[in-house]
Amino acid sequence: MKSNVTDLERIFQALGAEDPADWANSQINEGIPQLHRYLFLKKAWSLVIGEEDDSWIEEAIEAWDRNPDAPYSGQGRALEKMIALGVERSSIVDLVRATQAEMIFGICYQLNDPSLSNVEEELVGDIGWTLVKTDDDYEPTSEVIDSLHESVLELDPTGREMRPRLSAKQ
Repeated sequence: MKSNVTDLERIFQALGAEDPADWANSQINEGIPQLHRYLFLKKAWSLVIGEEDDSWIEEAIEAWDRNPDAPYSGQGRALEKMIALGVERSSIVDLVRATQAEMIFGICYQLNDPSLSNVEEELVGDIGWTLVKTDDDYEPTSEVIDSLHESVLELDPTGREMRPRLSAKQ
């Protein structure tokens, strides 16, 4: 792993990070594994549908038509009804993207705070989990990759931090 700011900045820049100098400086000067944080979140965002991609709508409807009892087939059924009601495909995409981004945030937040209910805490006591760096043999290290939720919106590929495409008035 690169250990100087200049090399790290180049890596962040090549990966497409906004403000690569800030990411690199934070890793070197604050000891935060920013490269790991960035890559984890970038990979998570790659699982979110693209803002201009609505091809999955037809695919989900077709999957529903082929096998209405399959796992996730309810998505196709719901989409078919939405299209029949005249809901714009772009609105469906916006809804699903927002839901997917909220899921990323929720999972990242849960890594820092399991937020157990009182009943759960009484049953299991203190419990937690975390994401950690691994060594070259993929064995866990003691270096925790935390507070991912703080950077989820920052890595929205649109650059709008999940704000609407259009103003709320349009």
